[in-house]
Amino acid sequence: MGNQRTPRPRLNISSQIPDFTHEEPWRIFRIMAEFVDSFETMANQGPLIPIFGSARITPDNPFYQSAEKLAGLLVERGYGILTGGGPGIMEAASKGAYEAGGNSVGLNIRLPMEQHANPYQTTSLEFRYFFIRKVCFVKYAVALVAYPGGFGTLDEFSEAATLIQTNKINHVPLVMVGKKFWQPMIDWFKNTMLLEYGAISPEDMNLFNLVDTPEEACEIITTIHRRGINGTIRID
Repeated sequence: MGNQRTPRPRLNISSQIPDFTHEEPWRIFRIMAEFVDSFETMANQGPLIPIFGSARITPDNPFYQSAEKLAGLLVERGYGILTGGGPGIMEAASKGAYEAGGNSVGLNIRLPMEQHANPYQTTSLEFRYFFIRKVCFVKYAVALVAYPGGFGTLDEFSEAATLIQTNKINHVPLVMVGKKFWQPMIDWFKNTMLLEYGAISPEDMNLFNLVDTPEEACEIITTIHRRGINGTIRID
């Protein structure tokens, strides 16, 4: 009798979870509609290079000026620029493309803070769902560029690196701009993930390039593309 446990009160979890049985089928249609609408628009945009980075970087920041210049350089070489459509690095890249007379596509998202559409977009889409927006970033890219940013930028960079690593997409150029910002993370990749824990392979360190200037970023992309331009989509 002394070993008997006193029964703990059981939480009625099912009563606290909303009943999605009626709502979920309609949510699927809304998701499908957002995919179809965005794919129809994005399919006609030509070769695009997404530029990711913080929404909080201001125009007086050197990274804002760098992203603006890089976008202009890429437009001069025939690329369009794809951003999240908001402020900060997104605005800088949109502005650089727009003022260079190029294609500036913005994938805007409804957020409770930070996000408002910048005025430098030749094509602007609005998304309800983050995951559909993320598909469009990668699906229509011929290269990807990451400037300093927060969790969203890390998410976008990590997803692109993972998809390349696992051969789910073609290995398009993946360029990180800003050595002072990115180098500690790359050192962690090498010293902790690779050497200490063996969580990645040595060749995974070749998934990306690290540079400091917009000219270097542009040169890496165009040099790789001289050997042929591939989109991300694999034809299996």
